[in-house]
Amino acid sequence: MKCPYCAVNESRVIDKRDALDMRHIRRRRECLNPSCGKRFTTYERIEDIDLIIIKKDGRRERFDRNKLLAGVLKACEKRPIPMERIDNAIDDIETSLRGHPSTEVDSKAIGGMVVKKLRGIDKVAYIRFASVYREFDDLNSFKEELEKLIKR
Repeated sequence: MKCPYCAVNESRVIDKRDALDMRHIRRRRECLNPSCGKRFTTYERIEDIDLIIIKKDGRRERFDRNKLLAGVLKACEKRPIPMERIDNAIDDIETSLRGHPSTEVDSKAIGGMVVKKLRGIDKVAYIRFASVYREFDDLNSFKEELEKLIKR
């Protein structure tokens, strides 16, 4: 494993733990470069069957967890949300997708899952994501969504 600090390819595992969902293994590593010696964490995940996402325009692309995470992080930008909470939400969404009976999933279904998760995490992040996902075309549709949120 390459050290993220000095890029040396030699490290040793100090500690290994299963994650709570039993689908990940967390490894604490130590760089073997004598001038570095820093510690870092890696995660090993079971590689599942490829999911295909059907986009709005009909294109198909492979599911990319990092792309999903980037979208959620953009919505949560400058909000007091712990990264662990965001990771857990992404894990829940991915687990749900992998449990889907088909290997092809509509992007709208994923957006709906994200909106639902964000609504429970942070209202501002929810509105940010929903404004892109639901493609508000004018101020009134944005206002209506805010009013729905306030009523809850």
